[in-house]
This record gives sequence, structure tokens and C-alpha cells, in this order.
Amino acid sequence: MTREEAGRLPQELARVGASHGITDLACKLRFYDDWAPEYDKDVAALKYRAPCLAVDCLSRALPGPPQDALILDVACGTGLVAVELQARGFLQVQGVDGSPEMLKQAQARGLYHHLSLCTLGQEPLPSSKGGLICLTTRSNPSNLPYKEALEAVLDSLEQAGAWERLVAQPVEHWELATSEQETGLGTCANDGFISGIIYLYRKQGRTQGKGGRPSVVAPVDH
Repeated sequence: MTREEAGRLPQELARVGASHGITDLACKLRFYDDWAPEYDKDVAALKYRAPCLAVDCLSRALPGPPQDALILDVACGTGLVAVELQARGFLQVQGVDGSPEMLKQAQARGLYHHLSLCTLGQEPLPSSKGGLICLTTRSNPSNLPYKEALEAVLDSLEQAGAWERLVAQPVEHWELATSEQETGLGTCANDGFISGIIYLYRKQGRTQGKGGRPSVVAPVDH
């Protein structure tokens, strides 16, 4: 780490840590609007790996050539998932996010065929097709209530026969912890990383993506 990076890290830890603590949706979206210009630098400094890990998981699971897959990137943020998708040959990517400023950053990358303003859980997604769904979240102490709630919803969808679980992959090196309080359960004590988990499900839809190609939803957790 360079001297400049070391000097920036406390600011980045503070911003990322603050984002983790916001529970009100409207406040969170305003925070992400303000954060958008610095977001990529902040999560890179924390060695945030979720976009790469999620796309690796999808790449292994998807049948056929990647250029034929139709991808919907949910909560796409600044487009970090699209960068990873393009590097692996996925070219048909759409994105949705609840933050207009995050969408501006994603648009500037030029990697999405279409971007829409859509808040996950508040509005219907622009796709109701069957396909694979990849989700990621953190396993650090402050995120455990959210993780447990998410898993309860996923379990209910599986029990109802709507989704089929294919992968639940714990990951030790997710990102650097933002505080000493996060260096307990869910953290690698030797290097200060928190852990996370990747879920991959098959949605039991009656139709598939355009031209019979799979439609994939890939939300990530920052």
C-alpha cells in the first residue's frame, strides 16, 4: 500500500462503515447518491471482492457461450459487476439501481445495453423470466441480522418451489473490516478481512430470456 493509499484508508473505512449502518431506505439512497463519485476508490481500497466472486460463480454455472446469456444486474451501483462480466465475455447486460447518481457512474462505463432507475424490493424488476439468480452478502457481525432475514426469505422461496438452491459458498476474504468491532465472528483474525457468502439459485420460471437464452439476476451487497 502506498503512503497516499494509507492516508485515504480511514476516510474510506468511515464511508463504507457508515453505509453498513443505514437502515432507512430513503436515507440509504441519498447516501449512495452522495457517495457515487468516490465509491469505486473506496471499495477498491477495502479490497472488495463481491463483484468478481459473483461473476465467477455465474460463469461456472451458466450453460452455453457467455455472449448468449442475457444478464440483469440488480442494484448495479457504479457498474463493477459489468466490468467483471465483460472481462468474461458476457456482452448482453442490463442494469437497475435505486440511486440516480450511481446510475450515472454506471452509464459512463458504456457497458450496459440499458439502465433503469428501480429500487429493489419497492418496484417490480424489468424481468419476470426464469433463469439463474446470484446474490451476495457479508457475514460480519453487524450484517448478521440482514443475512439471517435474507436466508429466511430464500428458504421460503425454495420451500414454495419457486427457487432451487444450487450454491451457498462461504468466502473468507470478502473485504477489509471497517472497524475493530467487525474483527470478531465472521472475520479472519490474521489479516483483518470479514467473510461473506455467495448464493446461486435457479428461478423456476415458465419462460426464458429472449431467444430462449437464460436471464440472470446478479445483485451484490454494497
